[in-house]
Amino acid sequence: MATLELYSKGASVWIPDPDAVWVSSQLLQDYKPGDKHLLLQLSDGNKVHYPLGSASDLPPLGNPDILEGENDLTALSFLHEPAVLHNLRVRFLDYNSIYTYCGIVLVAINPYDQLPIYGEEVIDAYSGQDMADMEPHIFSVAEESYRTMTREEQNQSIIISGESGSGKTVSAKFTMRYFAAVGGAAQQTSVEERVLASNPIMESIGNAKTTRNDNSSRFGKYIEIGFGRKGDIIGANMRTYLLEKSRVVFQASAERNYHIFYQLCASRELPEMRSLKLDAPEYFRYTSQGGQMQIPGTDDVSDLERARNAFTVLGVQPDQQMELFRILSAVLHLGNVNIQVSGRSADRAHIDADDRSLAVFSKLLGVEGPQMAHWLCHRRLAIGGEMLVKPMSGQQAMEARDALAKHMYGQLFTWTVQRLNSALHTQRGQVKSFIGVLDIYGFETFDRNSFEQFCINYANEKLQQQFNRHVFHLEQEEYVREELAWNRIEFSDNQQCINLIEGQLGLFDLLDEECRMPKGSDESWVQKLYNQHLTSKRHPHFQKPRMSNSAFIILHFADMVQYECDSFLDKNRDTVFEELINILKASQSELVAELFQQQENVSAVANGSVRSGKRSTREHKLTVGFQFRQSLQMLMDTLNSTTPHYVRCIKPNDLKEPFMFDPKRTVQQLRACGVLETIRISAAGYPSRWTYEEFFSRYHLLLQGFRSEEQAQVSCRRTLPDLIPDPDQYCFGKTKVFFRAGQVALLERLRAEKLRAAAVIIQSRVRGWLSRIRYSKILWATVTIQRYSRGALARRLAETLRYTKAALMIQKTYRMVVVRQLFLMIRQATVTIQAFTRGTLVRRRYREVSAEYKRAAVLLQARVRGWLARQMYRRVRAAVVFMQCCVRRRAARRELLKLKSEARSVERYRELNKGMEVKLMQLQLRADQEVGDRFQQGLHPELQALHREKDSFTKERDDLAARLLEQEKAQEGEFLQPHSQQFINQALNKASTALREELDEERRKYQGLLREFTRLEQRYDNLREMSLLTEGHRRADSGQSLSLETLSPSPVPRSPQSLTPVSLSPFPSALPSPEEVRRISVTSPCLEGRFSMWSSETSMVRESGSWKNDETWNKNRMSQNVPQIYVYHSFFYISAVSFLLLLPFQFPFSLLLSAFTPGILSYPSRPKPASVAGLLECRKRDETKLIKNLITGETDSCFHLKVNSNVPHVSLSHTHMKHKHNSDDDLHMMMSRLLIYLFLQKHSNDIAMTALWLKNTCVLGDLLTQHSPKQTLDSDELVPLTSDLSDLIRALSDLCIQAYQQLLSITETHLQNIIVPALLESETITGLSGPAAKLGTPRKRAGSEPRTGPGDAAPTMASVLRELGALHTALSHQALPLVLMEQAFRQLTYFISASALNSLLLRKDMCCCSRGMQIRYNVSLLEEWLRGRGLQAGGAAATLEPLIQAVQLLQAGKKTEADAEALVQTCTALSGQQIVKILTLYTPHSDLDERVTLNFIRSVQVPQSMFPVTFPYLPPAVLHAEQLVIPDSLKISFVRRV
Repeated sequence: MATLELYSKGASVWIPDPDAVWVSSQLLQDYKPGDKHLLLQLSDGNKVHYPLGSASDLPPLGNPDILEGENDLTALSFLHEPAVLHNLRVRFLDYNSIYTYCGIVLVAINPYDQLPIYGEEVIDAYSGQDMADMEPHIFSVAEESYRTMTREEQNQSIIISGESGSGKTVSAKFTMRYFAAVGGAAQQTSVEERVLASNPIMESIGNAKTTRNDNSSRFGKYIEIGFGRKGDIIGANMRTYLLEKSRVVFQASAERNYHIFYQLCASRELPEMRSLKLDAPEYFRYTSQGGQMQIPGTDDVSDLERARNAFTVLGVQPDQQMELFRILSAVLHLGNVNIQVSGRSADRAHIDADDRSLAVFSKLLGVEGPQMAHWLCHRRLAIGGEMLVKPMSGQQAMEARDALAKHMYGQLFTWTVQRLNSALHTQRGQVKSFIGVLDIYGFETFDRNSFEQFCINYANEKLQQQFNRHVFHLEQEEYVREELAWNRIEFSDNQQCINLIEGQLGLFDLLDEECRMPKGSDESWVQKLYNQHLTSKRHPHFQKPRMSNSAFIILHFADMVQYECDSFLDKNRDTVFEELINILKASQSELVAELFQQQENVSAVANGSVRSGKRSTREHKLTVGFQFRQSLQMLMDTLNSTTPHYVRCIKPNDLKEPFMFDPKRTVQQLRACGVLETIRISAAGYPSRWTYEEFFSRYHLLLQGFRSEEQAQVSCRRTLPDLIPDPDQYCFGKTKVFFRAGQVALLERLRAEKLRAAAVIIQSRVRGWLSRIRYSKILWATVTIQRYSRGALARRLAETLRYTKAALMIQKTYRMVVVRQLFLMIRQATVTIQAFTRGTLVRRRYREVSAEYKRAAVLLQARVRGWLARQMYRRVRAAVVFMQCCVRRRAARRELLKLKSEARSVERYRELNKGMEVKLMQLQLRADQEVGDRFQQGLHPELQALHREKDSFTKERDDLAARLLEQEKAQEGEFLQPHSQQFINQALNKASTALREELDEERRKYQGLLREFTRLEQRYDNLREMSLLTEGHRRADSGQSLSLETLSPSPVPRSPQSLTPVSLSPFPSALPSPEEVRRISVTSPCLEGRFSMWSSETSMVRESGSWKNDETWNKNRMSQNVPQIYVYHSFFYISAVSFLLLLPFQFPFSLLLSAFTPGILSYPSRPKPASVAGLLECRKRDETKLIKNLITGETDSCFHLKVNSNVPHVSLSHTHMKHKHNSDDDLHMMMSRLLIYLFLQKHSNDIAMTALWLKNTCVLGDLLTQHSPKQTLDSDELVPLTSDLSDLIRALSDLCIQAYQQLLSITETHLQNIIVPALLESETITGLSGPAAKLGTPRKRAGSEPRTGPGDAAPTMASVLRELGALHTALSHQALPLVLMEQAFRQLTYFISASALNSLLLRKDMCCCSRGMQIRYNVSLLEEWLRGRGLQAGGAAATLEPLIQAVQLLQAGKKTEADAEALVQTCTALSGQQIVKILTLYTPHSDLDERVTLNFIRSVQVPQSMFPVTFPYLPPAVLHAEQLVIPDSLKISFVRRV
């Protein structure tokens, strides 16, 4: 046998061990046929002799190191139990990977810890991916079933099994969460919410704490999730199996009853729960038997609240919930009913009339207490046609009480399931296909096994048979597809064991027959079993225990189990007396009456039967065993009609410790759940299968003849017979070559030997070449040393001669220096004495002159101060005179107005003297003009003289101030030290950095709230659209037009004062600066857009009125009576750039045309240019039409126009309305904002239109800020606004953020499905990855197909850059600021980097050196694209750093501790878990590379986000309205120039 050759020195083998099950050892000598023992060395260094009887007793061989930690067990070269156990242990403990494939089975080990591998980003990473491409995960199985269903339109099933505590329920929950994510909309609809809401309800009423699991499901369930034609969830249905009702009345030690009872007791202090009369769990018999009242780490109160919320989601009203809680509380009180005995032999049971528990029970259920007390202790019998009442014993009465409690809970459980199914029933269309999730109990064996374990193990026998046949079917399909000449694979069929249980005269048949017997008992039933299956005909799967006559043993596929027959008949009957049911039927509670009203259907409703005085002839059909067989058969029929997917959950230890591996318990479960059977079936055939290309890439060194990949199949067929002499060990298929177990290891050995021989030859040649090189270097070094030695001696002699000459020179120089220093010292002393003498004389002279200068300065100051006082007096006097003139002039004007009004009252006098009045006015104007000219001519010389004098004094004052400032700076420079200035700068930098970070955080929070509001709003729209589907689409267009017309204001009379023009307040404006407005608009919530009128200030200015001359005021008063249409309606004063370029691509700014009311715009208080030209006007009834046409009236002919380089200017309006109330302001503003929002929603997938409205909204906000009072104080060209527009600016800022987020959402949607194929999978550098495949490449699972069809081109980096370029073009086309573009691309590059990195962390095939080079090149293309458009400065390139470091990690050295330290220092953007994950997934791509060792991974010790957007304030230049050109496409010809 070729396999025996592998038992050579150094080979790894597995030997049994009582503690670790299997331990690894190494052969110290070659095995020879006939040897009686093997010399082995254990991992601890001990040597042992392993006995051998024959060649079949050889220990299993170990797999090559390259296969250690393989994610698919069927890819192992040697498929046996120790290899499987070791691989699972390595992945679980060393790699922290809880999922492993075993062919079509996903093995899931419970980590007993919270792992961050189930988030939305992981769901996105697995969505649309093949199982073979991703790391094993429960999401991968769910994705495979979902893709198979949508592609093949065939129903699917996911069978999740395992023993209690292995994590079945959690796996089922994550599976349903995945379906809700990929089968729903972006926001969960009501169906997905209801499917997920069923989990907390079923956990409360169906789960309990056991010794093995704190949240054990005590029932089996099969959930069918229905999908529509588009792959969305439209409904669900749940079926349950074998609820453990005995737990209601009995719990073993350290166990609990169902969670719902403890949750109710914990919530007893709630106001609505006080009527239930509950107490602590220790008070009730049904909750205190196990002694465990609390589960560590759980909160029963919050769990009940979660269950109640789930009931609400599913449509169960609060009153019905309270009815359900009353029934559950009644069950607890029923358990506390005290049953007493009396009589001579204590055979009569009775209940006291004042029993408190019975009274509470009766009150909660609304039944008669005395009747319930009577029939709990009596039974009715039919004898000879007469009905007799017989008292029961105390034991019988307690059994009747417990039977009633179990029956009530079972009925309530069934009603809850039916209510869930009705809530989950589809109302959105017909279910096209479904995916079933089966969460069912695994094989169970305890110290004492009863009827429940018998049914559970029977169900597992049926499931195992279905599993074996399905695996066998898949294996045979593979062979037929490859056209192999194969023999039938034999596998262990458990049909005999199933026949023993369900066959004719099987265990269930005999059990039902015994239940029909009047005096049937457990002992007589077990005797029938002995007689039928041991005495008459011995069954191979049935045994009798040696030391017991009331038990039997069944040899199941997983283990041998002994069952105790006590209470088998009672549990199978599960009967409750009819009299008790009749009492409950008459209950005043609607829910209780509903549960027990339909008596004829009770067999289909409850898992039990109702026993009356007359026994039914068909009572056997109502037994629990019969019903369980029927439901199980229906389940098997459903599973056989679907494509199954298997998940086997493993419990690693019984202590519930995180990441603790018990090999004994694991092996026991592997045998029980069928994983080893899958491996055995696979090993019986050809477990190792390679495509010819993969085989050629790996073993081309062993092949002969053709060495090209095109001739791979020919080479394989020609060479393999020489490598493997036994033709039965391999087989050639159409596209693959198949090997039996162990043959790949043999090929690996041959390959290693050939590589070793080649390495020896290469080493000999290299060593000879190195020796020759070394000799040449030694010879050259010898000659060089001699040459340098001789040169050194000559240089030493020359240096001696130079030193002698230098000594003489130094002596001479030293003596000269000493004499010179003495001379210099004498001369310095003489100069110093002279300097002191001269200084004393000069200071004496200075003091004499200084006294004279001081007296002159005092005299000069006195003269200057006197001159300043006289100047001030003259100015005050002139101001007083001017004020008197103004007051007198104002009084004269008032008198003139009074006289004019009196003159107008005499109409006839005015008609007769009209010509004289005109002449008088002309003369008055001429006189005023002459007086003004004379006044100016007389004062002009004096004014010029005063101006010259003012300029001279101003210049002197400026000079003095400048000199004083220079002196202060000089003094500050003397006292301020450099280090203190540096300290101040650092403090300022820190403070500014902290403020900037706080501002960014506030922006991020606010924009997150805004994004959440948008998501909820979208969800509300979805629900509203669903509700409108049944009502039709009658109001779609008409409603919109009507709403627009309704918003048009109706003319309302106004007082004349409302038409009076107003101006700015003379006080400082309360509006913030433009920067503050922008900051507030981004970081503060949007308030209701309302314009507040500054009525007090405007009235004050109106009364002062000094800024208006008399003629203008009089003309405005007179114009009120002029009968012109445009005076009674709105004037629109528009200052903008060319309206032709503005309207197609920029905001038409109709928002202000309707929102600004009287008083918002007016003439300023300071002098302005003569007039504002280019005003537009429209009639009042056309305002709504103008808004509609400007905002929603887009035309295709305008889209090709390019935006002018000038920044678009806002269309401002100055509105004078005579018949409009102030209450219409908010209405018009909200209407405009609503139209903009609806327009964004309409174009939610259009990048160009979204960018257009982002630009429009930003420009409008900037111009509103620019025309605010605070910004227009120093400008003579801007028309100011007198109302507070901060609310409107905030609203526009929110619209900016929404448009910005919509832009990113559109681009991210386009990029979602192409990031991973383009960035990770595409081979931009052709031929770098090559065709090489790793050893043991996992096979494709059933249904796994490529994501792209044969005609579809795989996405490349060009696709990604094309999408980014589309966004950049749209933003550039609208001339958006570079700062905003940098922020947008920073967010997108972060999204790209995060998506690619998440996928990289889940894909083993991507973690290799060559693939890292491909990814790095693809990332460099993205970086180059960013640099080419000048976007790298905004942080966009920095967000790619984690992905770049991950790629560098793949290419760096990974062997020594120095490499580990270098990786930690280099990969600063990656967390320690990410580094370890990449190193764990690293796969050698070629023979030049090696797998990363576990020791290196352990030596690596390392000490996601939405960026906020900031819109810059960029006010445009002030332009005139004469340039406005209104295109005809907008259909607003009714607007005309004034």
